[in-house]
Amino acid sequence: MKKILALILTLCMVLALAACGSTAAPAATQAPATEAPATEAPATEAPAETEAPVEATEAPVEETEAPVEETEAPVEETEAPVEETEAPVEETEAPVEETEAPVEETEAPVEATEAPAEEPADEAALEPMSYADYAAAELDTEVCIEAWLQGKQAYNDQYGNTTLYLQDEDGAYFVYRLACSQEEYDALTVGEKLRVTGFKSEWSGEVEITDASIEHVEAEAFIAEAKDATELLGKDELVELQNQRVVFKGMTVEEYEEGKAYAKKDAADDPDLYFKVSKDGETYEFCVEHALCNSETEVYQAVEALEVGQVVDLEGFLYWYEGANLHTTGLTVAE
Repeated sequence: MKKILALILTLCMVLALAACGSTAAPAATQAPATEAPATEAPATEAPAETEAPVEATEAPVEETEAPVEETEAPVEETEAPVEETEAPVEETEAPVEETEAPVEETEAPVEATEAPAEEPADEAALEPMSYADYAAAELDTEVCIEAWLQGKQAYNDQYGNTTLYLQDEDGAYFVYRLACSQEEYDALTVGEKLRVTGFKSEWSGEVEITDASIEHVEAEAFIAEAKDATELLGKDELVELQNQRVVFKGMTVEEYEEGKAYAKKDAADDPDLYFKVSKDGETYEFCVEHALCNSETEVYQAVEALEVGQVVDLEGFLYWYEGANLHTTGLTVAE
């Protein structure tokens, strides 16, 4: 706008000068011809004076632009506070990290509460089972039974253990190498009731309880009667009487080796006695376990006196080794 005004003023001054020039022309013409050069100087100087105001009017135009540049400076200054406000934003992030630590600390009690949950499972495993449940249990699983002690092998000083024969009204159990002290062994009484906990195992057909522990159970004494299993010899059903006290009657003594009716095995000082008997054309190998009935017992000495061809009745625990293998506890020669 100022430039327009300045332009208008300039035009006005030019027009004014033009008007003055037109009025001065007659004066110039009236002057003598010799004075013409004098009239040219004022004419040339007048425009020079008129141009000065034009430059003076343009200066304010330049001055008005300076405030425009000055207004930009505050814009730059306002950006600085923006940068300063970002610092508090970073500072507020630190407390967020600090609040995560308590979250980790609360996890420890969760782990601590999980430990007691395992205890009820152990207690459930100690419940006694019936013979049917024991027979159906998988091998290498933990079992617990209650039955009456029918026999015990001699205490093994070298390994600190003994082997037991137990039976209830439904079946029988073979507890192999029960770890115990001499005093604990001496306290075991044939006919008493025991609770046995261990693992069901098998070796060459013999089902047994290993890695066992026992508890004495208050109950009346019980001795199982020997079951006549003669008719089951050679049949699959015989294995169902495994470890029970049984009787085989009318068995014929066969030669074992070199005309003898028996052989001694396993131990040099007090060995097991092995002998063979037959029934209905089938021959069976039985034995006298020296740990169960040593050389001082009647049955041990009776086997040593056997003759080939004799007919005998046998009693014992139906152990199983690749088939029926009676652990003989009694022998009677038939008349």
